[in-house]
Amino acid sequence: PTPALPGAERVDATDTVDLAETERMIRTLIADGVDAIALNGTLGECATLTLEEWKTFAGCVADTVRDVNPDFPVFIGATTLNTRDTIARMRFLADLGITGTLLGRPMWGNMVGPVMERFYRDVAEAVPDLAIVVYDNTAAFGGIIPRTVYKTLVELPQVVAVKYAGGASVGFRYHNDMAHTRTSFPLMPIETDWLPAWQMYGEDLVGMAWSSTTACGPAPVLALRDALRDGRIHDATWLTERLRWAHEPFLVGQDFTEFAKYNIPLEKIRVNEAGYIHVGKCRPPYTEDLVPDKHVQDTKDHIAATSRSSRKSPTGSAGPTPRGCDPWRATLSGRC
Repeated sequence: PTPALPGAERVDATDTVDLAETERMIRTLIADGVDAIALNGTLGECATLTLEEWKTFAGCVADTVRDVNPDFPVFIGATTLNTRDTIARMRFLADLGITGTLLGRPMWGNMVGPVMERFYRDVAEAVPDLAIVVYDNTAAFGGIIPRTVYKTLVELPQVVAVKYAGGASVGFRYHNDMAHTRTSFPLMPIETDWLPAWQMYGEDLVGMAWSSTTACGPAPVLALRDALRDGRIHDATWLTERLRWAHEPFLVGQDFTEFAKYNIPLEKIRVNEAGYIHVGKCRPPYTEDLVPDKHVQDTKDHIAATSRSSRKSPTGSAGPTPRGCDPWRATLSGRC
């Protein structure tokens, strides 16, 4: 997420990025053990930041990462409505020394395969030193990435992964797309689909997953990662089941089409409820006050379920979690 200062929901707001919380967020995520950070996707409000806010945020992130670990992988979204603006943003990120970009595609008009192929070739050739994580979100970008386009992506050395999102699960489309990509780069599933993808295709093909839930506290997803890498399938199964159970009240798993209408505010509501990062209010027009009350309450129930689930270990033990401590970390390691 892109942390917001008070008043960010106002249409006359300027300079809404909370830079102090941005720096704390980046330092905390790295210290807690995440492998990479992706910013300015949907939850990161790439669509509602002004250009100057986006640049200020990117600069703060770059300075923080440079101070903590210059080699840490960070991917900042550069999605716009056209190729030229996207290239300009990518060049700005390259000049900052950012690893790469989380890149959606122009969506004012739905892109057909040949247009998509030209777009990805153009941006890769224009900024050859910037890595690209392709953002495949069927709702945000008006449809799937056709398999013919995946053949083109394989030919672009800048493409290092695909965030496989938008209601997609490990099914026929995932399998058929992977038939084209194979070991060229991973098609990253969401963390709740990581175990079945890993079991079907193995670490070589599905070594990474993406997780917006990590913004609520990364401990459960990192525990799942470690269990998979260690071959502890029983633990990985338990963690996956608990993550899915905790997500049951959340709209994303009930009706993705409905969730896509309120994606940004619902994500920010749950992150704020979790308390790991303080992200503030949504920037207009996607503000929380227009979200149906039931969706808001279900989101809060989801976070409450996550907290309850975290207090039960694989052995069934339970106990209170100290205030200010990530409850999953306390459960899984015995300490904050």
